Amino acid sequence: MRCVARRVVHSSMTVVLLITLLLLAACGHPKQARVEVPPPPAPASVPAAREPAPSSPSSSSSLPSKIPDLNRNDSAQDAEAAADPDLAEPSIPAGATAIATETGMASWYGPPYHNRRGSNGEVYNMHAMTAAHRTLPLGSVVRVTNLKTAHSALVRITDRGPFIPGRVLDLSLAAARRLDVYQPGTAEVKVEVMATPAPLDSGGKWAVQIGSFPDEDVATEFADHLTRRYRTAKVLRFASPAGGWWIRIRVRDDDHDRAQQMVAETRTSEGAVFLVRLD
Repeated sequence: MRCVARRVVHSSMTVVLLITLLLLAACGHPKQARVEVPPPPAPASVPAAREPAPSSPSSSSSLPSKIPDLNRNDSAQDAEAAADPDLAEPSIPAGATAIATETGMASWYGPPYHNRRGSNGEVYNMHAMTAAHRTLPLGSVVRVTNLKTAHSALVRITDRGPFIPGRVLDLSLAAARRLDVYQPGTAEVKVEVMATPAPLDSGGKWAVQIGSFPDEDVATEFADHLTRRYRTAKVLRFASPAGGWWIRIRVRDDDHDRAQQMVAETRTSEGAVFLVRLD
């Protein structure tokens, strides 16, 4: 009996020892530590997230850089002219009075004529105070007044045009902005000739300009017809930077009366016929 009791005690101790070893082994594995996360800082110390600002049509960064500003800004234009004298208004003698006056519709032109050579041989700069006229001597200085807004400016005639019936003057972009012609596109103006390098009523080199023709073949056919009809005239055909085709007829001796007579007797189903001064 004593042996049996010993065996029971020994078995019990063995079981206790095994349980103790198992508990010690379990305690040897690391447990996941519990971390107390501190609260977030106060809102004043954290910048708030913002929704992207909606794009604004009036924002200059949303407009392509090549598109001129629609708003008239005389101060910026004056600053550019002060930095570059070629962009400023031309000057006239003090006390100068108008030599001649004309009233009609003015328009303006920029691209694609910008940086191309004009009728006076200069490279056209649409940011300079210049204009195109069909018959005034190149280099003339005129005062242009918008009859609706009364804004006035001096411009120099450097080119020929406009070749659209009913219009008397084509302004540069800078002049159009100064005279409130840019946004509407056209305006009724008074043109006063203030200074001119040549007489208005005599001399000069004159020609006839016809167009524009949208089709080159039609322009060529009409030019050939004019060459056969006016054997003493020189007929030229050329493309416009804005598209279309033009015909220019230089009469004998570039005479004003011959050119004027040709304008009166020439008819075309496309385009229009204009008297134009070359110098």
